[in-house]
Amino acid sequence: MSAKAMLFVLLGIFYAIFLVGWVRMGRAQAARDGAKPTPIGLLIGFVTNFFDTLGIGSFAPTTAAFHHLRMVDDRVIPGTLNVGHTLPTIIQAFIYIAIIQVDMTTLVALIGAAVLGSWLGAGVVSGFSRVKVQAGMGACLLVLSVVMLLRALNVVQGGEALGLTGPLLAIGVAGNFILGALMTLGLGLYAPCFVMIALLGMSPSTAFPIMMGSCAFLMPIGSLRFVRSGAYNLKAALGLAIGGVPGVLLAAYVVKSLPSRVIAWLVVFVVLYASITMLRAAAKERVQVAKGASPDIA
Repeated sequence: MSAKAMLFVLLGIFYAIFLVGWVRMGRAQAARDGAKPTPIGLLIGFVTNFFDTLGIGSFAPTTAAFHHLRMVDDRVIPGTLNVGHTLPTIIQAFIYIAIIQVDMTTLVALIGAAVLGSWLGAGVVSGFSRVKVQAGMGACLLVLSVVMLLRALNVVQGGEALGLTGPLLAIGVAGNFILGALMTLGLGLYAPCFVMIALLGMSPSTAFPIMMGSCAFLMPIGSLRFVRSGAYNLKAALGLAIGGVPGVLLAAYVVKSLPSRVIAWLVVFVVLYASITMLRAAAKERVQVAKGASPDIA
């Protein structure tokens, strides 16, 4: 069996473990809160995963939508993002790992680092208070907006290498470990991973299997910790999962590409909006807590 085929088998096993765990641990929550996603939840899943497949990223736009529409408590947005976007991301990984050439040693090493970072990070984030989540997501999204701005301005061009070796591989592994941990706080991995890959001299096309493969492996593992602790919104997560699948397939096999420069600028503004609203919500809630008032629901 080839290394790529083995990767696909492992990816299938990871998702099976996640799905069984989600169904088993989510039954009580489904009985209590219901498990039928809303039409707007399905639409958000479709749109965000459509653009996600084209390399734009789904976490920041989904965060902005959830917060603006007050669909999900800010405290559980990170868990909802990770749980809900898992299936669409796995489908993306199968597609891009199959069609884009990349050094398998580099791919496996960076994926493993992201998974480890996610596992350690989810255990911490799932116990965060709403204020900590709001402040953490706001700060991370602010940093992400700068990273995406650099990408939109084509400041980072990348090279032609298909893999990394020696010190560059070590830097890549360390970087993806950190990105995997930050992803559990709602920072999407795509944009910063894309920039990191380019800075390390790799071809920009190799970022797709690396970033999507990393997310596809780390999300099932990290998501189970959110499911176990109940730190996610079941209805919203189902909307992302169910609505996201057709969005991925349409983008990958029908549309394939869009005016990426225009979209990239649009997403920069979306990320900035999400960052500012999260930071403002955190500041407002701190004031309410200091005054002894009850915080808002979202």
